[in-house]
Amino acid sequence: MNGAAKGFSRLSILGLAVALASILAFLYVRTQGRDDSSYFENVALLRQLKQLDARWELDAIKSKVGINTNYDSLVDPLLDLNKLREQLQAELSSRPHVSGRALVDGTESFRQAVEEKTRLIEHFKSHNSVLRNSLAFLPTAADDIQKAMEKVSGGDPNTKRRVSIGVNDALLAILVYSQAPSDEKTAEIQLELDHLAAYRTNLPADIGEGIEIFSSHINTVLREQPEVNGLLRNIAAVPTAARINDIETLLSNEQHEAEVQAQRYRQYLLVFAVALGGLLLYAATNLFRSYSVINRINRKLEEANASLEQRVKERTRELSEAQSALVTSARQAGMAEIANNVLHNVGNVLNSVNVSAELVSGKIRQSKAQGLGKSVQLMNEHASDLGDFLTRDEKGKLLPAYLNKLAATLVTEQQSVLEELESLTKSIDHIKDIVATQQSYAGTRSIIEEVQVRDLLEDALRMNAGALARHQVTVIKEFADVPTLPLDKPRMLQIMVNLISNAKDAMNGAGDRVHLMTLRADTVGPDDGRHLRIRVEDDGEGIAPENLPRLFVHGFTTRRTGHGFGLHSCALAAKEMGGSLTARSDGPGKGAIFTLEIPIKRLSE
Repeated sequence: MNGAAKGFSRLSILGLAVALASILAFLYVRTQGRDDSSYFENVALLRQLKQLDARWELDAIKSKVGINTNYDSLVDPLLDLNKLREQLQAELSSRPHVSGRALVDGTESFRQAVEEKTRLIEHFKSHNSVLRNSLAFLPTAADDIQKAMEKVSGGDPNTKRRVSIGVNDALLAILVYSQAPSDEKTAEIQLELDHLAAYRTNLPADIGEGIEIFSSHINTVLREQPEVNGLLRNIAAVPTAARINDIETLLSNEQHEAEVQAQRYRQYLLVFAVALGGLLLYAATNLFRSYSVINRINRKLEEANASLEQRVKERTRELSEAQSALVTSARQAGMAEIANNVLHNVGNVLNSVNVSAELVSGKIRQSKAQGLGKSVQLMNEHASDLGDFLTRDEKGKLLPAYLNKLAATLVTEQQSVLEELESLTKSIDHIKDIVATQQSYAGTRSIIEEVQVRDLLEDALRMNAGALARHQVTVIKEFADVPTLPLDKPRMLQIMVNLISNAKDAMNGAGDRVHLMTLRADTVGPDDGRHLRIRVEDDGEGIAPENLPRLFVHGFTTRRTGHGFGLHSCALAAKEMGGSLTARSDGPGKGAIFTLEIPIKRLSE
């Protein structure tokens, strides 16, 4: 009986030991199965979303005050936001969560907030574009009124002085209003406009028309400034950051609950480990191995805890570094300035200079001159027996023939490099010609003078000659017998240089083939309303129908490196001269025609 009882007792101890060991193993697996990396990755994504959202609002403010001259900066953060949001949503859906429904609702709310902010920013872009254009044109409109009054002889000098003072006061008031709108300032500006309107009846038609244009732009600013400010307030009020915080709170709560659960498992693990230790001590020496297993398990637990702490520290450091990098990038973000005509034209020639310099550099890097050094080294190694080496050794026999070929190759390389250097010198000389030509017009801006249209067009072609030659563009000139006309030289040259450069770029994007550009000049219309008409035709990549209406809008461009300023400035210059600039294209791949028309009668007046 005692033996049976003893055997039963041993079996019970063994069974209990097995049960305790199983429980310990289960608890160990549970403590090891938790992975915190996904939590920190999700938190990092949320931090990036916050920074992108803040950068989005900051770029909107920059666009409002005119720091950003185009709206690409308002498009890029949205793309990055949607990309990170989709990444976050995929990450959250791939792992089980306690608050699964709440996270789904949170991500959906965040998506709706982003869509609402996108809608508001689209409205902001359209209103702010109108506001910026009017603010930019107001000083020009004020100068036009002053110049028109200076040209008019006679008249009441007091009325002129009051109009001049009224225009300057209205301009100053509207600029102050654009920075700090108020009802009082609105009333003050409106009063100034009413005074100017009252003077119009006693002034010539040209001055009255200038005052009307000036007043129209001021009214545009009065209308659009509150709208833009209201949209900015609404954009800032969209709770995108709050939605991100809600998601982060849910994830933090889950992380906290998981940590509490892990701590509970550790406590259970400790309790059962102590029980098993007592059982092993009671079982004496034959259960000593089981006791060693417990010690080994405890050591693994300590290593697991140490590893977990190390991973938390590393993740925290990575998040801190990433956040610092993002903040630095945001502070260093700036706007690109639009290059003036001289830099634009010189840039075309510099492309040719860069190509020539790169070819020369590549030829020097790939030069066969290194073979000469190796040959000399080989001869130096056999200096004592050079004759035998050249006549008997297999390598030595090949050396004279190799040197002959190398000499011929080096001569060819030298000739090629000299040709590229000559091309480089010609390009640099052409830059000097461009600068000299542009300087000849620098002091005559907005002054009407007699111009030979053929000579002006030749100047525009000469400024683009390097780029046209580099891209193998053949220019066909069809110039009618146009008389000398009173024109605004700088503006006409600005328009023609831009149109020729754009035609060259369009043909460059249409594949490797011979390109033709036709430049036509003639006069059209009846004698009492004749127009100077200049057309630039190319056989390039053409213009899509949906892009034609927006072609001259400020900031719109179809080129990846474009800034959307050239055609817009050309259209404004044509309008300031009383003319028009239009574009026509039969579609992609079918070329384009740009037509500039300037009324001759109005210019001569």
